[in-house]
Amino acid sequence: MGGKKISRRRLIGTAAVAVAALGSPPFVRTSHAAGKLTLGMWDHWVPGANDALRRLVDEWADANRVEVAIDFITSIGNKNALTARAEARARVGHDIMAHPTWQVAVHHRQLEPLDDIVAEVEKAHGRYAETAMFLCRFDGTWKGIPAPTGTHTFPMVSRLDLLKQHAGVDLQQVFPAARDQRKKDLVEGWTYDAFLGHAEKLHRAGRPFANPIAPTGDGQNWLAPLFLSFGSVMVNAKNEIAVDSEETRRALEYMVRLAKFMPSDVHSWDDASNNDWLVSGRGACIFNPPSAWSAARREKPEIAAQLWHHDTPRGPNGRFRACLPYFWGIWDFARNKSAAKELMRFMCGKEAARRLVAASQGYDLSLLPSFLDFDTWAEAGPPKGTTYNYPTRGDETVIVAGYPAPAAMAADIYNRGLITQLVTRVTQGAESIEKAIAWARRELEGYVRG
Repeated sequence: MGGKKISRRRLIGTAAVAVAALGSPPFVRTSHAAGKLTLGMWDHWVPGANDALRRLVDEWADANRVEVAIDFITSIGNKNALTARAEARARVGHDIMAHPTWQVAVHHRQLEPLDDIVAEVEKAHGRYAETAMFLCRFDGTWKGIPAPTGTHTFPMVSRLDLLKQHAGVDLQQVFPAARDQRKKDLVEGWTYDAFLGHAEKLHRAGRPFANPIAPTGDGQNWLAPLFLSFGSVMVNAKNEIAVDSEETRRALEYMVRLAKFMPSDVHSWDDASNNDWLVSGRGACIFNPPSAWSAARREKPEIAAQLWHHDTPRGPNGRFRACLPYFWGIWDFARNKSAAKELMRFMCGKEAARRLVAASQGYDLSLLPSFLDFDTWAEAGPPKGTTYNYPTRGDETVIVAGYPAPAAMAADIYNRGLITQLVTRVTQGAESIEKAIAWARRELEGYVRG
């Protein structure tokens, strides 16, 4: 198409329309306000979690006489990331924006430095996990902070009854709700080779394993760790294209075999489809945070009582689990930066984290290791202890999809769904592994050229 110029007025209008269309009706505190503050927050999967965030912000707003408006923006279809992109281009929008995983890297040049807040938090509560620094620190400056809500990992979520009946696996023995009761031989036997056999048995029983093979968050957050468990990376830490490897071939060969035991429509699934699959009773296991279990508690309590969260399988290169962190950032064009920072300080406290973890039924995880000692995960049920292993308790290495590529390249790998597209080409498109790898290399070369 021709290169029509878009006016700044039109961009501003686009951002405003995006926020209005994608967010739920704003929550506004207006009584005796001494300032105004706007938040663009991720729309939580777990019922009640948004309300808990509202209440905490309400308390701070009342104490500080600030008028606060919150828009909760869904991640389905990447609408929250698209809203942030529109605001960044138009240079108008929310003061504080919640950014998923790689999006701080995308927008870091337009975000305010937050070193002072990070220093205060780490002095009080210890250092953030390395993942936070990797994703938020650019040229020595923190451009985002871990959000108090939204960060989650992707363990397996399995039906205790179906795995025991059809695959002969007692998951509560392999991954008990107590770290000191784990048996090393049982954990080491939970491998991708073993899981392939389990998946075949579950498929034959009509209760197969299923997860998206599509360029969605859930699709990438189980496939990226799987590929890394075979030693396959798209781009290495030196920013060198590394997809053309024997490790990638082995990972793709495995996926060709595994996909035969999965539903045929997984290539068109979105981030809600695997949840619906498990809650409906049609499936035996998925990779997912506790949101599916939370939905089942409300809709199908008999299924919720059989769900158990546990470690991912081990591959030849180790055992990996994806993390999808959320961060808060303040735009450099924000209208109330001082109030934004004060709210961030309040929300970084341990008591705020404890309340949000409880409200999310254990879904929200902190990137402060000292905040992972709450009782919520051990007490959650039924079955009691189902989310105990949701914070990693064993030998899993937590990564972000796109790792170990540098942040800017990893953001491209994630945002363009490269790994899921690569798998789709061989599992649905009947393309040869060699042709699929050649395609991925060409794509990555395009990313490098920009």
